Amino acid sequence: MFQSDLFKGKTALVTGGGSGIGFEIARQFLTLGAEVYIAGRKQERLDQAILKLHHFGSQVKAVVLDIRDTTNIKHLADMIETQSGKLDILINNAGGQFPSPAENITEKGWNAVINTNLNGTWFVTQEMAKRFFFNQQSGSIVNIVLNNFKGFPGMSHSAAARAGVMNLTQTLAIEWVNRGIRINCVAPGIILSSGLENYPKEMVAGIEAKIPMKRLGTVAEVAELTLFLAHAAYITGETVYIDGGNRFWGDMWEI
Repeated sequence: MFQSDLFKGKTALVTGGGSGIGFEIARQFLTLGAEVYIAGRKQERLDQAILKLHHFGSQVKAVVLDIRDTTNIKHLADMIETQSGKLDILINNAGGQFPSPAENITEKGWNAVINTNLNGTWFVTQEMAKRFFFNQQSGSIVNIVLNNFKGFPGMSHSAAARAGVMNLTQTLAIEWVNRGIRINCVAPGIILSSGLENYPKEMVAGIEAKIPMKRLGTVAEVAELTLFLAHAAYITGETVYIDGGNRFWGDMWEI
């Protein structure tokens, strides 16, 4: 789909790169010539990811990162600056949520999701922009959010957080356009990935039938769109949905 050396000479950071969509994004960057850093909270998962990613390219490194921890983020920026001297692309993929009726979400649960999906995304974005993109007068950021086109009943905390990221993306696209920085969002629908394991089986059983294309998306399809936006020089401030047309049709969950 892409020129084989499209990202040769580029350095990319993929948060949440140890599994699922993030892993596939990292893999595709490697196959197209990029130097790649993956970050995640679990060392064991990162170690397993690195072993697999080395089959696609040697220029890949992993670092344990909690995106809610600004000190941790600064240490990652230090590492990238010392070892690579620059960062060209940031993929904010790390996040997390859990299904729950809105009235049952505890204060702790609400704060955990908001702090990860909204605050964590902002903390990483701000640090990498100040450390690298402003000085370089260039940078490309892609935020992986979710399909909250009609809200997201059953996950109000994540819907609110991701909506914040989407509006932040529009705002930064204008604030930072004169600094050579582009920022966009990819909003996946229901994707066949390791992330589905976090949801009750009865919640996702038969869900393909409610999607106009009658199938789930793949991590490869999400990654391809992400890499396109990372490269597309005249697109900024956009949220591109990849959901098989689902946002225009029917209801995913029973009321």
